[in-house]
Amino acid sequence: MGPTGRPKRHIPEPAMLEKHGPAKVLAICNQKGGVGKTTSAINLGAALTEFGRRVLLVDFDPQGALSVGLGIPPHALDQTIYNVLIEHGPNLDDVVIRTTVEDMDLLPSNIDLSAAEVQLVAEVGREHALLRTLRPVIDKYDYILVDCQPSLGLLTVNALAAADGVLIPLECEYFSMRGAALLMDTIQKVQERLNPRLEITGILATMFDPRTLHSREVMARVVERFGDIVFDTVINRTVRFPETTVAGEPITRWAPRSAGAKAYRALAREVIAR
Repeated sequence: MGPTGRPKRHIPEPAMLEKHGPAKVLAICNQKGGVGKTTSAINLGAALTEFGRRVLLVDFDPQGALSVGLGIPPHALDQTIYNVLIEHGPNLDDVVIRTTVEDMDLLPSNIDLSAAEVQLVAEVGREHALLRTLRPVIDKYDYILVDCQPSLGLLTVNALAAADGVLIPLECEYFSMRGAALLMDTIQKVQERLNPRLEITGILATMFDPRTLHSREVMARVVERFGDIVFDTVINRTVRFPETTVAGEPITRWAPRSAGAKAYRALAREVIAR
């Protein structure tokens, strides 16, 4: 039995690729903050590269946490996703930054992006601005992971409209479950009105503490409510993740043999299999 309380499913070894692209776009989304969206984007991206996948991380949060987590100071950047999204001037390739992880690139963000939500309101087809921005690089990557801000505003709707799938990190805590219903409602509306190909790739249980009854009860309710879309992989609470943020490295490089690194490699296998 796995930590989800059900037997672990067989996940085949990912096949090696003969060529890259077109990318599968995954929005990592939850309107609740502090549930592990950015941590999951960085570490899932790094784990996917270990299986020969080429990955682009898109920082779509004005706080720039994804950029910070990869050791890039967002306030020092002259050009970010905001410039490509709103000004249409810079070439996307000129804004993308190579990270320390081979085959993993970053489209960075900073506080400028907070203005985009207001400026996009007057645009024609405002919900598809991110899709138009990413289109030129779809064929260069195998996965594009979009780290969304903790809200259900226009930027998050843009991410969902551009995505093939949604990955939902869900903290093993009661209030997180209540917020998930609101997120599901938003996803359903985007499916109906903007992006019929959008699917829920999976729900990732994060910050799980197997020692507490509360964590185990929430896990059981999540599996009961959402069934097979809950990943078998579970991310446990550990002090390693804050350490990696300070180091500006994914856990697969900072502590490659840790339980956290192994968990994100297992998640990468599940994501590829789905």
